[in-house]
Amino acid sequence: MTTSPDAHPARNRLAGRWIDHWDPENPSFWERTGAKVANRNLWYSILSEHIGFSIWSIWSVLVLFMGPEYGIDASQKFILVGVPTLVGAVLRLPYSFAVARFGGRNWTIVSAALLLLPTIFAAIVIQPGTSFTTFLVAAAVAGVGGGNFASSMTNINTFFPDSRKGWALGLNAGGGNIGVPVIQLVGLLIIATAGAGAPRILLGVYIPLIVVAALLAALNMDNLTSVRNDTGAFRESIRESQTWVMSLLYIGTFGSFIGYSFAFGLVLQNQFGRTPLQAAAVTFIGPLLGSLVRPYGGKLADSYGGAKITFWNFIAMAVATGVVLVASAMHSLSLFTAGFVLLFALSGVGNGSTYKMIPAIFRGQARIAIAGGADEQPALLRARRISGAVIGIVGAVGALGGLFINLAFREAFLTAKSGDPAFWSFLAFYVVCTVVTYAVYLRPAAAEATHPRFAHAGV
Repeated sequence: MTTSPDAHPARNRLAGRWIDHWDPENPSFWERTGAKVANRNLWYSILSEHIGFSIWSIWSVLVLFMGPEYGIDASQKFILVGVPTLVGAVLRLPYSFAVARFGGRNWTIVSAALLLLPTIFAAIVIQPGTSFTTFLVAAAVAGVGGGNFASSMTNINTFFPDSRKGWALGLNAGGGNIGVPVIQLVGLLIIATAGAGAPRILLGVYIPLIVVAALLAALNMDNLTSVRNDTGAFRESIRESQTWVMSLLYIGTFGSFIGYSFAFGLVLQNQFGRTPLQAAAVTFIGPLLGSLVRPYGGKLADSYGGAKITFWNFIAMAVATGVVLVASAMHSLSLFTAGFVLLFALSGVGNGSTYKMIPAIFRGQARIAIAGGADEQPALLRARRISGAVIGIVGAVGALGGLFINLAFREAFLTAKSGDPAFWSFLAFYVVCTVVTYAVYLRPAAAEATHPRFAHAGV
């Protein structure tokens, strides 16, 4: 499957395990060797991305350790958990390009090793008396964990055939997303046993895990020489209206997941007076469910069409937000928690279905072009090129939703001493996303104009 090191320029530039021939759409190749190699890379990619998500969200746990002696108020804590989201979103585009520039395996090693920086930095500064500015810088550095998602998804997207991308990307993303509840569970265990004064134990747990993830990636993953940065595809995807429609929808799904994951504990503390231990005891449940169901969102999209699943999912998210608002008015902690957890689960389903929509949309466009007389191979190649670029852009823009959510909560608690104004804004946004999904992808006239009969099953 591989040739000599001189067979391809990429292998002359960089050391590592390079595969020169990769044809996942060929059934014989896939059954013979492709599936085994792709699945091996998938599992080690999940491990690295999983730890990346844990480090990205680590400040949502560390703020629970920060009692009055730290001199950090609630509004500042929302900033601390929001800043990593912003940095991670910005890093997602360069991380996407890094896969083709350095190789998927090589970049996984580097991106995993970079997680040592925020972990060690936080271990040094996390103590009473440290300035808010220093904490802010430490939280910003944790944003490198958010970039791992983009490079991991870009890499895994190249390994699998179109018919299996929904499940593979959903599994990869879900396995990464589950890093959020796992680190929250570890934090809960530490608070329950060592107390809220021992945040360095949490950081000490993750430092060796980061090293292990980098080593396993080095030993077991591969680079594909066929993957290239396509600046033309990137420029074309920026001009493509579908890129920005999907970015809007992904803000509603992934932005909700990561924003709620970072903010849930603080909302419980500030709205219902929960202690750090009480908040930590439930904050992991929502991210856990959202992570576990994400692959099934992709699987449902494979079966019924991503747009249909996304449309009904946004309606359900609006209803769940209404439940949260009712619970807040009733001062019912149990109903509030149930509604919030339901929002997490639905955001996970939407994450899987929206990501599945991207390759399906451009594959549908290719089939339209082929029906109009275009050559099949160039049209399908364009679909793969553009969908890969769009995945990177959508992932970056969607992550900004997490920042918006934390800023909305900060403003709501500052002005109304309640998260209700923020939830009303989220409800309005989910309604907008529902309308956009229907108007662009499901409304008969729009569907016939953009995706004729070829695309309905996939989009």
